[in-house]
Amino acid sequence: MSMNTVLEVADVEKYYGNKGGLTKALDKISFAVEEGEFVGIMGASGSGKTTLLNCISTIDRVTSGKIIVEDKDITRLRGNHLNKFRREALGFIFQDFNLLDTLTAYENIALALTIQRVKPDLIQKRVEAMAEQLGISSVLSKYPYQMSGGQKQRVACARAMITNPQLILADEPTGALDSKSARMLLESLQYMNQELSATILMVTHDAFTASYTDRILFIKDGKLFNELRRGEDSRKAFFYRIIEVVTLLGGELNDVI
Repeated sequence: MSMNTVLEVADVEKYYGNKGGLTKALDKISFAVEEGEFVGIMGASGSGKTTLLNCISTIDRVTSGKIIVEDKDITRLRGNHLNKFRREALGFIFQDFNLLDTLTAYENIALALTIQRVKPDLIQKRVEAMAEQLGISSVLSKYPYQMSGGQKQRVACARAMITNPQLILADEPTGALDSKSARMLLESLQYMNQELSATILMVTHDAFTASYTDRILFIKDGKLFNELRRGEDSRKAFFYRIIEVVTLLGGELNDVI
């Protein structure tokens, strides 16, 4: 592994079911994500993309193969070691935000640091700096029900970033947002990637969302089908290249636009 490889997925297989009927959700998938990359994973529903994310996030266990994050084979972690890894190395951004309704934006963002027993004055500095960068300083004292969808999603971004995780995992993060909020969220993710050096792995079925990444892995029937790099393309040009691959994948175009 090179010094800057944050994530390495090696020959990962995942089966569901029992002897009577096994379903192969992941079929010998291998790829790596380098530090500072913004990588998208695309595929039709049932392609295995969510299973893959769940294995990387340790929600699900692989049947065979290895997943290495910062030189640690996370498929071997158990108990407290697993909890510690999940808490310190990963940041999560979910489609439905997963903010705690009884906490203010400030408390939601600070929670992970509180659990890590960071000193309160240091927590305050870090939360305020992150809120400033993501343009949510004005909502820090508000509760989730007092915020717009876009504000909630940026609070969720701040919460994911606050612990300086090695890897941020985003699962269909724009799925529940209108197009204006979706664009704001994607710009926040891009900002986190380019200005705050976050390494992001994002699952999406949406070509517009995917066009914000640097590189896309396409999954079909649990296998890697294709890979696309943005290179020097404008976002718009990249979007059209993505649509071409999606069409090849045989997805109905309505599913992805």
